Amino acid sequence: MVCIGLNYRAHAAESGAEPPAEPVVFMKASDTVVGPDDDVRIPRNSVKTDYEVELAVIIGRQARYLDRPEDAAACIAGYAISNDVSEREFQLERGGQWDKGKSCETFNPLGPWLVPASDVAVPALRLRSWVNGEARQDELAGDMIFDVPHLIWYLSQFMVLHPGDVVNTGTPAGVAMGLPGQPYLRAGDVMELSIDGLGRQRQRVV
Repeated sequence: MVCIGLNYRAHAAESGAEPPAEPVVFMKASDTVVGPDDDVRIPRNSVKTDYEVELAVIIGRQARYLDRPEDAAACIAGYAISNDVSEREFQLERGGQWDKGKSCETFNPLGPWLVPASDVAVPALRLRSWVNGEARQDELAGDMIFDVPHLIWYLSQFMVLHPGDVVNTGTPAGVAMGLPGQPYLRAGDVMELSIDGLGRQRQRVV
């Protein structure tokens, strides 16, 4: 699980950050991945667990030192919905890298489908999320600061991407961290996420 942070300008602003000059890269542990309708577990001692609807890119062919962003298309198998669940205190207030706020078990519901890249027009995809039926996020993938070809090309300069690897491409504005009152997730909450043409997810928080 390779992830990109602060890839929508409005989300960078609500996070108190400047839009990055280069993609912000972090990793998630592989056991964060669960099904699209599986429960999400709030970690022990957590008070700032947050939701993030994201477009996930599934790698289909090795990407290693790609020459140009245009070469990325041949390496992409397809797309899916990803919920990059985050614990903001662990991520931002405990020092070190973001990974420990991103890698708690169940912190990446994925699916329900892998839709072939040839069937997806990425810029037109609408990403949305709800918590307990209340709309939280709503933005187009075309608003990314760094688009998918650029991200895959960029990552290939620093690591080899292998078939089956997943790249989360960043979340739009509207996460709990950026809302008035910071309505972080609590046990009993229900998250719902959708991306046009890629299906819908629903997770209960436990």
